[in-house]
Amino acid sequence: MLKATSQFETERASRYLVQMAKHFAHKVEVTWNETDARATLPTGAATMHAGDGRLRFEVEAETAAELERAKMIIEQHIVRFAFREKLERLDWLTAAGS
Repeated sequence: MLKATSQFETERASRYLVQMAKHFAHKVEVTWNETDARATLPTGAATMHAGDGRLRFEVEAETAAELERAKMIIEQHIVRFAFREKLERLDWLTAAGS
């Protein structure tokens, strides 16, 4: 399993987490509360955690192509939802999982 993580510093972390979870729930299975969310994307799992002034993302996928797609899905949505904060992109760290 391949994994990638990123984070976005914002005082609105919980708000964006809930907004993204509700948005994704229209198309995929999502569980969430004010601080944590897990979405089953077509490419693999995505988790989000809001706390300490940041929103943290982790995506998992079986292949490098699926991982890139998952990262793109998360990034496109947070950039769109956080447009007032002038977020342009996320910086991702990628690692092989177990």
